[in-house]
Amino acid sequence: MRIIAGKYASRKLETLKGQNTRPTLDKVKEAVFSSLGGFFDGGMVLDLYGGSGAIAFEALSRGMDHACIVDKSRAAIEIIRKNAKLLDCSEQCDIYPMSDRKALSLCKDRNMQFDLVYLDPPYERQHNKEILAYLDENDMVRPGGDVVIESLKEEEYRENYGHLVYRKEVVYGIMKITYYRHQ
Repeated sequence: MRIIAGKYASRKLETLKGQNTRPTLDKVKEAVFSSLGGFFDGGMVLDLYGGSGAIAFEALSRGMDHACIVDKSRAAIEIIRKNAKLLDCSEQCDIYPMSDRKALSLCKDRNMQFDLVYLDPPYERQHNKEILAYLDENDMVRPGGDVVIESLKEEEYRENYGHLVYRKEVVYGIMKITYYRHQ
């Protein structure tokens, strides 16, 4: 796995061995970031199911200032920390070894707001609709900010959640990317 564009372009990332994680394919990652405008002028990203941290590191590479990366797997957290060190961006990262709900509560308590939230939970444990509602109810996405969901193509996310307005969805094989924007 590698960083596609920006200041870390072509840098390789460590990944977890085995079948416990599904790294986002490079073509999908490129399509997602192109859909979001390609590059950023600062901001904060929340990668709620970090895995290797590839989405957050791609966002940092493309101009985000700071990343919050969450994963409840100790092995994943070790890989995320290795990758942050490899890219020399540890100072730009908050790495949380905890569940999604605990991390969201912590971020809420710290009054954090995000310009990009990426949700790619294990397919069998998705509760993205609850997370969308929580993000909106607690004003955790900045106006104009985006929420991106990676799910199985059969999953439906078309309703709006307060200020989080459904934009579009794109299917790639067995997976779907759904886009929301805070309006």
